[in-house]
Order: sequence, then structure tokens, then C-alpha cells
Amino acid sequence: MPEASRFTENDYMEWAFGNMGMADKAKHLATLYIEDLTDFIQECVDANFGVSKYAEQLGKSANSFDELHEELSYKLSYIDKISRSILAQRVAEHQPKLICISAPFPGNLFSAFRCAQYLKEAYPSIKIALGGGFANTELRSINEPKVFDYFDFITLDDGELPIELLHSFVTSKSETKDFLFKRTFLRESGEVLYNNFSLRKDYKQAELGTPDYSDLLLTHYISVIEVANPMHSLWSDGRWNKLTMAHGCYWGKCTFCDISLDYIGHYEPIAASILVDRMEAILAQTNERGFHFVDEAAPPALMREVALEILKRNLDVTWWTNIRFEKNFTRDLCILLKASGCIAVSGGLEVASNRLLKLIDKGVTVEQVAQVTRHFTETGIMVHAYLMYGYPTQTVQETIDSLEMVRQLFEAEVIQSGFWHQFALTAHSPVGLNPDAYGITPHLEKISFANNDVQFTDSTGIDHSAFSFGLKKSLYNYMHGICFDTPLHEWFDAEEFEFDLHATTIPADFIIKSLTSEEEKIPRLTDKLVWIGNAPILNELDDYITLTFHHNKSSETLEMDTDLGLWLMNWITKLQDHSVGITTFKAFKESFEEDFEEIENLWFSEEIYTIREMGLLIL
Repeated sequence: MPEASRFTENDYMEWAFGNMGMADKAKHLATLYIEDLTDFIQECVDANFGVSKYAEQLGKSANSFDELHEELSYKLSYIDKISRSILAQRVAEHQPKLICISAPFPGNLFSAFRCAQYLKEAYPSIKIALGGGFANTELRSINEPKVFDYFDFITLDDGELPIELLHSFVTSKSETKDFLFKRTFLRESGEVLYNNFSLRKDYKQAELGTPDYSDLLLTHYISVIEVANPMHSLWSDGRWNKLTMAHGCYWGKCTFCDISLDYIGHYEPIAASILVDRMEAILAQTNERGFHFVDEAAPPALMREVALEILKRNLDVTWWTNIRFEKNFTRDLCILLKASGCIAVSGGLEVASNRLLKLIDKGVTVEQVAQVTRHFTETGIMVHAYLMYGYPTQTVQETIDSLEMVRQLFEAEVIQSGFWHQFALTAHSPVGLNPDAYGITPHLEKISFANNDVQFTDSTGIDHSAFSFGLKKSLYNYMHGICFDTPLHEWFDAEEFEFDLHATTIPADFIIKSLTSEEEKIPRLTDKLVWIGNAPILNELDDYITLTFHHNKSSETLEMDTDLGLWLMNWITKLQDHSVGITTFKAFKESFEEDFEEIENLWFSEEIYTIREMGLLIL
């Protein structure tokens, strides 16, 4: 292939793809070639062009609609003409009365308006609505009437009921002033109005039915690998059927997050049986067995129930999701998740500083994250960590110490992938709603269009962007298992800093000590017992019996007293049947102590240790 600027620094190829494989290396090279072509198109054809986004800069922090409005007045680009041609074909084919356009991100916004502009010119009788992630977060305080030269309606949050009411309005030929909409902006007599007068309640998540992906022809799309990062490869490569385990976030406290908005603040889980019903239906639609649960943070208890339901139905699937690194992810739960097809999780470690994690109200500590990520890693589930720098009041020393925490986590091999993000202040987060409490001064602008990202000044006066390159470069090396001995200050260009970079204050064995601090405890009476191993082979001899367990990696034979062996065999047989109700440790304990002695004598024995290794889980 012809090679341009993307190929000038590719000496990382051999060791980076030694872990990821030759097929991934080939896709990465092809992706670099496509990105070189993208550079050419931007220079010679259309400066706004991107493979996965278009004119993104026009949608970022667009407090005023003026710049976007002006751009829409210019002549069509070559890309615009292609998009309009495809849209015209679809409109001619379906003859719609209502067209709903979803704009999830700033990189979708300009094209959404271009499509609406064309529809208004060519089909003025068609009603057009805008929704999606951008509207839900950025357009909640819109008051610019010119926006409604393009769109008749903008709806917020869950779309099912608002769109149903829009459909009713369009087919009823009512007047807007007489109609009761749900969370809908519109223009009336030249003014922007918010009509949320319908008294109907939103549909429950269990009532929404199964998404239909049968017409989503993802086989027509290419798979790309933009960077040599295993998690980015997972995101971009191949097909993942999208589902959510729960609406919103069960934690809902993180101070950097838009927890005041419905898509996070309104938590509503879905029953595991319904979720797995939907998985089976989508599998039948698409013949694809990969699932991505796109939750803000999947609840551990619900993940457990979904995993048990998958095993109960003997369903062969692969899945991954986003989580919080909380203590409920025990070793046994991670083993269960792996057995059900979970291959990866991503979660927020954020600032890797216990002071700042407390300020964020994350509900975890660095020590806890280390223990949980070890549980996932030891069971073969890949872990990706979202990392943050520049949080309000974060000091230079805390940034260096945070990097040291991350270095130790990768050196201990409990995290396999990560990505650094600089803190961004959003208008709907606790920090944005109460900036004085976090020592920042927001730069507030007059808002007539988009309102989410807010520029601010930190009371520390630190330019956190100076850390960006060094943090990302060090992480890139750590992900590939090298440069752990490089002094932390060497990752940063000293000339960019107006202050000294001191050595870390974190002990070199901080993470290792965190990993050795867990103690084995007797289970709680309410804990559940599950058997996921193969049935043992029982052999009765003269005065004792043997139980032989076969695992996919090994086999073990236990010799024991006949009565105890038969008792254990009976319980394993009972636990192996996933179609019956769940058994608690209380029932197990009472049964043992009725026939033998105190449960502690059994529970901390070599026999139970072996049986747990072979498939007994405590959940």
C-alpha cells in the first residue's frame, strides 16, 4: 500500500501486535492507510471530512447557533451531495410523513442539520424531529428560533413516548398549540417553547421490547483498529449487538458526571430473564453471538443473574460491558461471568488518588480497584481503565502519584488497557452545578444553543494539558509491558512546565501490598452457592470413597470418609441443576452441622479448597 505520514513512526508494530496478533496488525495497517486517505480528502476535497465524524468542531461547545447556521448557508460539499442523494432515495422509497434524526455526538450534528435543510427545501410537508445524545445533554436550554427553520421538533431523553406522540400529532393533523407533547421543544409564534404537558408516563424498560437489528447491515462496513490498544480493537472490530441491562446508573453519585440528567439519574434495571430473552431474539435476527451492554455502569447483582440465566439456558454468547470497580466483584463472581461468556470490562479508575476519588464520590479506593481488577484478570477477563487528570484541586504531585499508581497496576498485570482523559466540566454535573465547592471559576457564556462543556479556571492555576503527552506516552508503553523502570519525570518535557516535577510519594510496593491484603472469610448466610464445573466421578471403596473432578486444565482426586463424600456428592449434584432455585450458604451450613461438626472445619479444609477450584462458587 502507498504510505504517507501515518507510517512514519511505526517501529512499535512488532512488539505491539505480538500480543494482539497478525490479523489485528493487518487491520491496523489498513486503518492507517484509510486515515492517510482521510488526510488527503480533508486537504483536497472537504476540510470537514472524517471517517466516523463530520465537522465535529462546529458542534463542540456551540453556545451560539450562528457559526453552524452560517456554515449551512455555504454551497454543498462533495460529501453533502452524496449524503443528500442517499437521503432522497430513502424518502422516495418510503414516502414518510415524519422523519426522526438522531445525533449522538457533535460529529453528527452538522450532517443532521444538512439533511433537515434538504428535507425542508424538497419536502416541506414532512415533519422533522431531532433527538439523541447531543440533544439530551447539550440542547436542554435552547432558545434560538432559527434552529427550527430546520427541525420542527427537538425531543429530550427517552424517545419512545415523545416519538409516539409526535406520530399521533402528525397523523391527527392537530395544531401544535392544542397538542400535549412529551419533553419536546418547538417554535410557536416565533418563540421557542418547551411542551411537556402530556400526563402519560414513560414506558417501563421491560415494556420496550427487543431492538430489531435485522436491517442494520454491518457486514457492509469495514472493521478498523485505529490504535494498538486491545480494548479499542474490541470496540471497533467486528459486530456487537447493543443492549442495556439497566436504564441509568445504579451509583449515580460521581461529581464529574451528568447525574442530574435522566439518562443517568433515572435508574431502572431489567429482569435477567427478559434480558436473556432479548439476547436470544437478537441472536436469531442477526446470527451474531457478540453482545455489548452499553450501560453507564452495569450492576454486579444483575450481571450475576444474567450470567446464571445464560448458563441455565446453555446459551453460547460473548459479551462485555462497563462497570464500577466495586468490592462486589469477587473472584467467584468473576469466574461466573467468564463462564457465561464475559470477555472484557471497562471501568473508571479516574484519578487513582484516594483523596480525589473521595472528592469525586466514586465509592472506591485504589486498593479496592487493584483487588477487583485482579479478580477479573485471573479469570481471563480483560480490564480497561478510564483514567482522568486535571480534576479540580488536583495538584502536580497528585498527578505524578496517580501515574505511579497506574504504572504499578500495569506492572502487576491486573489491568491490560487504559486511556487518559483530561477532566471536562459539564453544566449538568455536581461540579458544574456547584463550582465554588470544588475551587473552580466557570467561564459562563450567553447560551442560545448548546450548553454542556464549560471552560473554567482552577484555583490551583495549573495547566493540566501540559501533562497530556507524557501521561499518554507512558501509558502506551505500560500497556505493552515495557519501560516500567523509566523515572516518571522523564515522560514529561521539563521545558513545558513552570514548576518542578518531584519524585512520587507512593511506595513502590503499594499495589502489591494491596493485592496481598485480602483474607479468606467464612461466607455470609445469605450468600448463594452455584456449581459450574463438571460432575465428579464417585468411586466407593471398602472404608472410604474418592471423588474425581475433571477440569479443562487439570483433574483432581479427593479421598475422604464415606459419609462426608456422599454428603458432598449429593450437594454438588443439587447445585449443578441450574433449573432449580438458588441454594444459600445458610442451607449448606445447617445441613452439614446437622450431620457432622461446625462448618468452619470443613470450609477451610483442603477438600473444599479443591472443590472450589473445580467449580463451586460463592456469590
